[in-house]
Amino acid sequence: MMRVLIVEARFYPEISDALYDGAAHALDLAGVASDRISVPGALEIPAAIALAAQHYDGFIALGCVIRGETYHFEVVASESARGLMELMTNKGLCIGNGILTVEDEAQALHRARREELDKGGDAARACVALVALKERFAAMP
Repeated sequence: MMRVLIVEARFYPEISDALYDGAAHALDLAGVASDRISVPGALEIPAAIALAAQHYDGFIALGCVIRGETYHFEVVASESARGLMELMTNKGLCIGNGILTVEDEAQALHRARREELDKGGDAARACVALVALKERFAAMP
């Protein structure tokens, strides 16, 4: 049975809960087992995934970065995405990226809620698809 780890940044709890709801629902529909851990912010998500890399088939990164008045938004958004891409391309990890980068909380909630854009569900479905693709390639002669 496929097993994935959901790694969520809990900086914005309401948004995190909505993202998790969508991801958990998508995994339940796919019959995929999951564990859930939290980290302080989006920058810590790639590190947590790297630490758990040997123990799971795939990973779902959930979090939110909201633009503020400083350059910090760009750093966090870019570096968390870069960290995930490096794990995917250099380590062959299957990661669904559900880290939102938005202008405000209203945009984040619209993207996070399962009844609306369901980006947590999208990240879960991407993870499952990548794991299936990796298994397909592993079975090739």
